[in-house]
Amino acid sequence: MDIRFLITGDDSAGTTILLAHGAGAPMDSKSMNAVSAALADAGFRVARFEFGYMSARRTSGQRRPPPKAETLQSEYRDAVEALNCQGRLIIGGKSMGGRVASMVADDLFAAGQIAGLLCLGYPFHPPEKPAQLRTAHLEGLRTPTLIVQGTRDEFGTRPEVEGYRLSAAIRILWLEDGDHDLVPRKKISGFAASDHLKTTGTEVAAWAATLT
Repeated sequence: MDIRFLITGDDSAGTTILLAHGAGAPMDSKSMNAVSAALADAGFRVARFEFGYMSARRTSGQRRPPPKAETLQSEYRDAVEALNCQGRLIIGGKSMGGRVASMVADDLFAAGQIAGLLCLGYPFHPPEKPAQLRTAHLEGLRTPTLIVQGTRDEFGTRPEVEGYRLSAAIRILWLEDGDHDLVPRKKISGFAASDHLKTTGTEVAAWAATLT
């Protein structure tokens, strides 16, 4: 598969974060652009890529349902290989992209290919289907992980997630009133989207500094 990367940030940065997109939006969506810029401002080199089904949309114009996340694991591994990162690498993604990354993280971590996992708006369950959990593999995850989650994310709110059994390797950064794109309602929360983006960049940098 021919993989095209969208790079944000300084190529001389010591740490690269590889991000995959969510199920329904491409790597250059508004939310992906915003969070990539915030991470670049925090000192990271950010590399984004698209799974084959999303890349095909650009040429065909046809919007087909995404495949099951489990079937995309090999594509994520291919992206890691194609990127051929020379510095420290953290993998992750937005929503489904982060979920796929979490499925391949332990093998890559054990092989010394990555230092950590960053999930932005993890889809703990489908909206309005809280019983359909996607957390089984997270219970035994060994890779150091940071999940950035809005407290009102319909894929997993704070009260829901705090009741799950998750690995001790997982840390969760809660963004007050953030939705699935981490965006808050300023009139209700007092926070603007820019506030949460800055916090994300600062906290990811602090977390990354603890990784070996």
